[in-house]
Amino acid sequence: MHIRIGTRGSRLALWQADHIKSLLEKGGLTAENVVIETTGDKILDRSLSSIGGKGLFTEELEQQLRSGEIDIAVHSAKDVQSALDPDLELLGFTTREIVNDVLLSADPAKRLDNGASFTVGTSSVRRVAFLKHYFPHLRVTNMRGNLQTRLRKMEDGDCDALLLAYAGVHRMGYDALITEKIPENLFIPAVGQGSIAVECAVSLDSGKKETIKKLVNDEKTEICLLAERAFLNSMQGGCSVPVFALATLEQEQVQIRGGVISLDGSELLSECISGPADREEAIALGRSLARSVLSKGGAKILENIREVRRL
Repeated sequence: MHIRIGTRGSRLALWQADHIKSLLEKGGLTAENVVIETTGDKILDRSLSSIGGKGLFTEELEQQLRSGEIDIAVHSAKDVQSALDPDLELLGFTTREIVNDVLLSADPAKRLDNGASFTVGTSSVRRVAFLKHYFPHLRVTNMRGNLQTRLRKMEDGDCDALLLAYAGVHRMGYDALITEKIPENLFIPAVGQGSIAVECAVSLDSGKKETIKKLVNDEKTEICLLAERAFLNSMQGGCSVPVFALATLEQEQVQIRGGVISLDGSELLSECISGPADREEAIALGRSLARSVLSKGGAKILENIREVRRL
């Protein structure tokens, strides 16, 4: 069985595709990477929230899934939209990496909480809002592009430090530049952060689907991400909305903490609930958490965010 893997062309995306390729080959399959440029890779001078959000990194790959030019598409799970078109599905999620955000700088003394004012580069509305909430003395600048491009911009003086997900930094071998690992209960991660998602067309051969899922999917990670994605979908969150969630498994229970923060960081709402570690129960748990957050003020925060976006 031969599998064609669709991927973006950045070093990190290729690392992810090679990881999936390795898992498939260990199971006796053959596989090849097919590099596809996405709109999100082409437009680097504007923030994601201003040009359309997460679909910018998946649309072209999804078109080739539908046409059968590729069998699967590989994404950072945090880049996958919370609701897929009915002709597409997620086959699975790889074992999750450390979920934390990290600060990178050439200056090892740079830390968010040392009282000094400096410029942090990030393209994430969630990270910007958290920075404004917890560390209002810091300056923030929009920083798009792949990891290497962002590091080059930092070297050129566009910012003093970068705020990124640990998983990508670690996979690219830049651990030595990490000056601080931000606690996940402070900067609660984006939905799916740290895992790789594998997507396919519903019409893909059922035998292929079953084999691929068996080889790449981590069931514990899947349960957590099903809860997180159900929460995100019910909140109608996306790249332009700072909604966050992190689910963990403990003693056959799923615990999920999620919420929303205003764009200026002034309002932060977070709730935590738990339930049985079962696929359907996890989805129901994510939806239940969203209803709670929305009823306790989250709906008003989201309304205000969308009003700002329309201006």
